[in-house]
Amino acid sequence: MGSTHLKGLHSVKGATLGAVVSADPKRRSGDLSAIQGNLGGPGEKLDFTNVAQYETPEQAFADPNIDAVDLCVPTDLHKPLTLAALKAGKHVLVEKPMALSLGECSEMLEAADAAGKILMVAQVLRFFPAYTALRAALRSGGLGAVRSALFRRRCAAPAWSKWLKEPDKSGGGVFDLLIHDVDMVYHLFGMPEAVTATGYENLNAGIDVITANFHYAEIGSVVVTGGWHHPKAYPFSMEYTVNTDGGTLDYSTDNRPPKLYKADGEAEELKLDDVDGYAAEIQYFADCINENKKPTICSPVESALGVRLALAMNESRAHGGSKVQL
Repeated sequence: MGSTHLKGLHSVKGATLGAVVSADPKRRSGDLSAIQGNLGGPGEKLDFTNVAQYETPEQAFADPNIDAVDLCVPTDLHKPLTLAALKAGKHVLVEKPMALSLGECSEMLEAADAAGKILMVAQVLRFFPAYTALRAALRSGGLGAVRSALFRRRCAAPAWSKWLKEPDKSGGGVFDLLIHDVDMVYHLFGMPEAVTATGYENLNAGIDVITANFHYAEIGSVVVTGGWHHPKAYPFSMEYTVNTDGGTLDYSTDNRPPKLYKADGEAEELKLDDVDGYAAEIQYFADCINENKKPTICSPVESALGVRLALAMNESRAHGGSKVQL
């Protein structure tokens, strides 16, 4: 994800890369060719000649030339590094999920307020064109009431780092993968009354699958489903289907562009912004800093509520699908 953010940063106005941090001297030199992830192929070789290079985050936090930090680190390090950066007077963009507990989220929010600095969680789906088009269509008022919604996200179990198999460090597939869709459900529909979830988790075997129902009085069905499907080979995919009185909105990375299938039987493709979601996310973070305004499109308070929903999913699954009230 650090490599992905670096690529996005190239097109961001009002921000300049001042330093990179890695314990690996090869990566500090700009050779990111060994990087792996769900998105695309391996990393590339970048020129860090004129960029400060640090072995530890604390060294970067102490650099007076650095105004803001972008934390792409294991999830269990989100809270301690965010607190350290804020204490050092830096603005913070921290990768999703915000943290693994509500207590940690609260500490991060309180620290940002005390420091008077911008804190934002990289819930990038709020900036992805296929999902911003969905948001625009639902908020236009022309489609009427939402009757059902399904968000699905699947991939192979991550095999590039051992910490992802440790639930106390990664939160498993719910926190590492499906937190995107959990956040989108809250973003579009607000806090549900309750959550129920069933599934199966065996991180050592690379399996972490779940189907969660978010219960709303005014929407018939809201489902988030998917997870990790064994190591390495299983392809990444994401999709949504949202049924409204005026038609069905549908999208899948499996060759189904975002479309509105209208109630009158016609279909039209949704208008998409010509932007990279990661670049748009970082641009918004930079704009918030430069304009001295707190994030509203992607506020850290809402990111903390997404953590609350993810915890409820895991709690319900662990108890055989029992209803967790919110």
